[in-house]
Amino acid sequence: MTAQDSSIFAPQSQRSLPNASAVLALGIISIIGCCCYGIPGVVCSIVALILYSKDAQLYQSNPEWYTASSYSNLRTGRLCAIIGLIPSILFLVFWIFIMLTAGFGIFTNPQDIFNRI
Repeated sequence: MTAQDSSIFAPQSQRSLPNASAVLALGIISIIGCCCYGIPGVVCSIVALILYSKDAQLYQSNPEWYTASSYSNLRTGRLCAIIGLIPSILFLVFWIFIMLTAGFGIFTNPQDIFNRI
């Protein structure tokens, strides 16, 4: 195979990674979503991290096919997703704890609820 034949398989121009913008948007939404009882933040973070892993494999296999700026957006989105995941999980665990303790309080003294009405 000559040098001219190998140029057939080389990309004509670099393109952006397919999910780089989506990962960045989901990462930002996950930071904002941690304020909504943690559930949207956890969901968006997990989806962003899954999409990141797929695009990172694409980039690692053929880095010359993709732009460096799209890979930078991909990495920034992953960082935002991780930053959004941590407080979302903590906030979700906090709300589960509150609901369990309030729920067990109702079961121990059910007459208190009906006497206040």
